[in-house]
Amino acid sequence: MTLEVIGISVLWLFLFGYVIIASIDFGAGFFNAYSIVTNRQHILTKIIQRYLSPVWEVTNVFLVFFFVGIVGFFPKSAYYYGTVLLVPASFAIILLAIRGSYYAFTTYGGLKHKRYAVLYGLSGLLIPASLSIVLTISEGGFVTLENSGPLIDYGKLFMSPLSWSIVVLSLSAVLYISAVFLTWYAHYAKDEQAANLMRKYALIWAIPSMITASGIIVELAGHNPEHYERLINLWWLFALSVVFFAGTTYLIWKRRGYGTAVWLMIGQFLLAFFAYGVSHYPYLLYPHLTIYDGFTNRSMAISLIIVFIASLGLLLPSLYLLLKLFLFNKEYVQGKRNNHV
Repeated sequence: MTLEVIGISVLWLFLFGYVIIASIDFGAGFFNAYSIVTNRQHILTKIIQRYLSPVWEVTNVFLVFFFVGIVGFFPKSAYYYGTVLLVPASFAIILLAIRGSYYAFTTYGGLKHKRYAVLYGLSGLLIPASLSIVLTISEGGFVTLENSGPLIDYGKLFMSPLSWSIVVLSLSAVLYISAVFLTWYAHYAKDEQAANLMRKYALIWAIPSMITASGIIVELAGHNPEHYERLINLWWLFALSVVFFAGTTYLIWKRRGYGTAVWLMIGQFLLAFFAYGVSHYPYLLYPHLTIYDGFTNRSMAISLIIVFIASLGLLLPSLYLLLKLFLFNKEYVQGKRNNHV
C-alpha cells in the first residue's frame, strides 16, 4: 500500500467520523426546532438537549482534521478547490458560526426564543447541503482550467440533476441517521414517549434515504460513466449495505434492539461510504487531479500519517470518556444530573 493510499484512507476515516457525528448533531437540532414549531417540545426538547450539551463543542474536530490533512497530504488540492469552493465553504462556515453562537448563548446565557431555535435547526440542514456540493464538483464536468486558474460553472452546477440528488441525499441521510440514534438514546433514557416519536421519524426518513442514494447512482451513469462502472463493480458492498439497512428498519419497526439498530445503521453507511471512496480512486477531482498529483514529499507524508494516527489514538479515548461520563451515564440521560461540559 502506497503512502498516497494510506493518506487518503486516514482522511476518509476522519471524514466518515464527521459524517456520523455531525449528522446526529444536525438532525437533533432540526428535530428540536420541529418539535417547538409543532408544540411537541415537551416530548423531545429535554432528551435532545441532554445529547447536544456534551457533544456540540467537539462535533467539528473531525472536519478540522480532514481539511488540515487534505491540504497537508495533497497540497495541490488547495489550488484546485480553494477558489471553486469559496462560495459554498464560506456559506458553511457562516452557518457553523451561527450554530455555535446560538448553542453557546442558549446553554450558558439563557437565550430562549422559538425563532432562534428554528434558525439553529435549519442551519443544521443547510450545512450538509452546502458541503455536499464538494462531492458533485469532484465528479468532474464543472471545473475548467484557465490561465487564471480553475474556474467553476455555477450555472451548470446548480442545474445538474446529480448535484440536487446529492443534496437531497445529504438531507435525508442526516435526518435518518439522527432519528435512528435518538430513538435508541431516548429508549436508553427510559423516555418512551420521545423514543416512540423518534422511531416514527426514523421510519419516515428510511425510505427517502435509500431512494435518493439509488438516484445518485442513476444520475452518475450519465454524468461520469467511468465512476459508475467502478461503483457497479463494487455492487456486493452496496448490497451488504442494503442488508444492514433492512436490519435497522426491521428492528426499529419491531421496537426492539435499538442499540443493535444503531450499529447496523453505522455499518450501512460505513460500507456505502468506503465503497464510494474506493470507486472514486484515484481521483480527487475528475479528470484533473488524482491522489498521486502533487502529493507531499515522503518525509512529510510519514510525519502526517504518524500525527493523524496518534491524534486518532487521543481522540477516540476522549470520545469514549465523553460517552461514558455523559451520554451513557444513566443518571445524566434520565435528567437526574444536568451537568454541562
